[in-house]
Amino acid sequence: MLLTLSTTYQPATDLGYLLHKNPARLQSLEIAGGQAHIFYPEATAERCTAALLLELDPVGLVRGKDGSSGEGFALQQYVNDRPYVASSFFSAALSKAFNTAMNGTCKDKPGLPEQALPLTVKVAVVSAPGPDWPRRLFGPLGYDVQVESTPLDPTVPEWGNSRYHTLHLHHAGLRLQDVLTHLYVLLPVLDNDKHYYIGENEAEKLLHRGAGWLPQHPERDFITRRYLRNLAAYVNPTLERLLAGEETEEAAADPAPPATNEAGTTPAPEPAAVRVSLHDQRLEQVAQEIRQLGPKRVLDLGCGEGKLLRLLLKQPKIEHILGMDVSHQALTRAASRLHLDEMPPRQRARLDLIQGSLLYRDERLGGFDAAALVEVIEHLDENRLASLEAVVFGQARPAHVFVTSPNADYNQLFEKLHAGEFRHTNHRFEWTRAEFAAWAAGVAERHGYKVRLESMGEEVEGVGAPSQMAVFGA
Repeated sequence: MLLTLSTTYQPATDLGYLLHKNPARLQSLEIAGGQAHIFYPEATAERCTAALLLELDPVGLVRGKDGSSGEGFALQQYVNDRPYVASSFFSAALSKAFNTAMNGTCKDKPGLPEQALPLTVKVAVVSAPGPDWPRRLFGPLGYDVQVESTPLDPTVPEWGNSRYHTLHLHHAGLRLQDVLTHLYVLLPVLDNDKHYYIGENEAEKLLHRGAGWLPQHPERDFITRRYLRNLAAYVNPTLERLLAGEETEEAAADPAPPATNEAGTTPAPEPAAVRVSLHDQRLEQVAQEIRQLGPKRVLDLGCGEGKLLRLLLKQPKIEHILGMDVSHQALTRAASRLHLDEMPPRQRARLDLIQGSLLYRDERLGGFDAAALVEVIEHLDENRLASLEAVVFGQARPAHVFVTSPNADYNQLFEKLHAGEFRHTNHRFEWTRAEFAAWAAGVAERHGYKVRLESMGEEVEGVGAPSQMAVFGA
């Protein structure tokens, strides 16, 4: 299988800097099931083309398989389309060969990854559920899509075309990082036959790689189902998180596919304990802090889809809960997930959902005992935090305020998160422990609060915990 990526951006040889691959040198990588080769058929100032050629060993894919599919002889094991169709093998090779480019990093020319380039992609070949599907997947992302059909037998035209196509994509101006990410996700979706075990890691990768474009894609449901092989245990929660815009910083490490045997396959994993996500750990810790206070009136500012609201409703001492979010869609989803229309009247009377912004004075926020801002501040430009401070600490003045935010010191532990990158595409900043502590101390001093700092998640010597919390008390 072969992918070529061309640009006429001047100088076109900047493509070599973006891909971190020298146009003058052939490079080869070992991958599951074979080898990947990177080379440049052309490299001039006017036009540059990089090629990724994947060679899979069809015998090696079978050798060493366990279970009935690997025992005895079955012709299909040796005669199939895996060696030449762009599939999950190809996505894995793409990630390994161009990982730095996919993360938008260029050491020699730091500003280049943000440059929109004219890019042309050719993939030979793809397997698709129908000839129109490449257009339905890539077209909404702004590509001009051409699909070249492959006849079953050129000498017998009456047999018609096969299900294999050569895919031609062109975009007048797009970041290389975006093009590689689109290919990484959508090529396995077209093929629909992943070579490794589908689990929570795959759902996290989809959330990470699709965060900036998948929620708005008209074929979002189809893409998610096919990427996760229609496994409802992962498809449904992933779709919910995509629609809710939930944080996915656990995916910033973009974990590689599970280790494969020499056949390129992965045995089913051993049973493991249920992993609690960092997002849920934060919510539980904040809910526990509030429970210990025993407040009667609580604010959830930036309530999103209502996960913290659900935990607060379980605390009988709380008489009134107000959830506020700037997104009407998020509030609609919160109401649906909390089943507001089915709540008993007394329970329903405890909860209100309102739309509003933390940057503007709002009389509805006054008179509360506690307020929570869970992973909210980093979504604002730093120069707008003064407005938030004035609204929450100056005007609303709840007796206690809980503010959580990612710990940038911890980012170095994410293997594929490079210097200067944030865990989530919507973050405007991420603070170190010292920066967060300085901000919290300043807020407390200016508004007459006391503050203590807490770690959130497992701590690692030298870098702290993944998240941090400031607890303000009047």
